[in-house]
Amino acid sequence: MPTHAGTPPIEPPFEPPGVAPGGPLIEARALSRVYRRPRTSLTRSGAAVHALREVSLTVHRGERFGIVGESGSGKSTLLRLLCGLDRPTSGTVAFDGREITGLPERRLRFLRENLQIVFQDPMSSLDPRMRVRDLVAEPLVALGLPVGTRVAELLEEVGLPASAADRYPHQFSGGQRQRIAIARALAPRPKVLVADEPVSALDVSVRGQILNLLADLVDELGLTLVFVSHDLSVVRHVCETVAVMSGGEIVETGPVDDVWAAPRHPYTRDLLRAVPTLEGLL
Repeated sequence: MPTHAGTPPIEPPFEPPGVAPGGPLIEARALSRVYRRPRTSLTRSGAAVHALREVSLTVHRGERFGIVGESGSGKSTLLRLLCGLDRPTSGTVAFDGREITGLPERRLRFLRENLQIVFQDPMSSLDPRMRVRDLVAEPLVALGLPVGTRVAELLEEVGLPASAADRYPHQFSGGQRQRIAIARALAPRPKVLVADEPVSALDVSVRGQILNLLADLVDELGLTLVFVSHDLSVVRHVCETVAVMSGGEIVETGPVDDVWAAPRHPYTRDLLRAVPTLEGLL
């Protein structure tokens, strides 16, 4: 049974605005990804590892889509394919109606501008030698976009003072560093924000703050959110739709409240039983 390190402070789950999502923005069709283990002999190739098996999903414009599963379920592999960071063994991925499968990096500028990622550990994703001003501006510089006053605007949006721009990542707490990472991801004004386990490396006391910040920003900026986690209760806090992954497959999908209230697959029921409760702590 999967285990969880903790959940954010108990509070009502985020309620998305009453506007129906638009048309498909991300479409994955029959995605499979096979890796080869290193050779163990000169005459025999490494064993095949099926990280993904015929996975299909659709994320609609304006939707808050959660992907949940324990380590090894395939969610990180799926995320890399959706973000154009890896190529599937078979299947296709389309973004905003344009297929990205197999495109060279030089032809993925439109994807890099419109899809940005917040990673799990902000200390690992932020260069410790760079000041916050340069870290937040980095995507703009890389894409050849004007910086102007954008850094100051972004720091304000994520709840950090303007003076933070002159400091280095190690001078901040874990929650503040994740705010910096969120600001950097928002810099090029993307359509899609991908959050890859964004609170699992943080103290339980600040997880709720970061989740609420993400929900507010997605709402205010009209973003589409793809949120990946091992914790179904965290996904429920910020998402309206969830896909549950196990063994490289999506075993259940649907509105998150329906999946929470009446899970159909045994693995989903295991995930729910693993969520810490007050009774389990007494």
